[in-house]
Amino acid sequence: QVQLVESGGGSVQAGGSLRLSCAASGTIFSIVAMAWHRQAPGKQRELVAVTRSGGRINYADSVKGRFTISRDNHKNTVYLQMNSLKPEDTGVYYCAAAIGGALPVRDYWGQGTQVTVSS
Repeated sequence: QVQLVESGGGSVQAGGSLRLSCAASGTIFSIVAMAWHRQAPGKQRELVAVTRSGGRINYADSVKGRFTISRDNHKNTVYLQMNSLKPEDTGVYYCAAAIGGALPVRDYWGQGTQVTVSS
């Protein structure tokens, strides 16, 4: 069984920074992609950033130039460095990964971590 565990959320003032981490554990043979999504109150969950095997990275337009996604393959961990945070970045941030292990490649989700940005 694969588990994703997030950490690093919290409260910060506008203009501040936070770094989220997400570690995958369990029977892992390959990680196709790792991503961060977020869900603001009353809104649908949206993709924030994704990093794919081979190095391709994509960001939501709203976070380009402010957020950086990175991955440590040895630790099966993905990070999200968030700078110049805005109140509209507030929400629950979820880690997601497409992982092949004991089962064929499928999507896994973390439990979510709260990020609150005050003005």
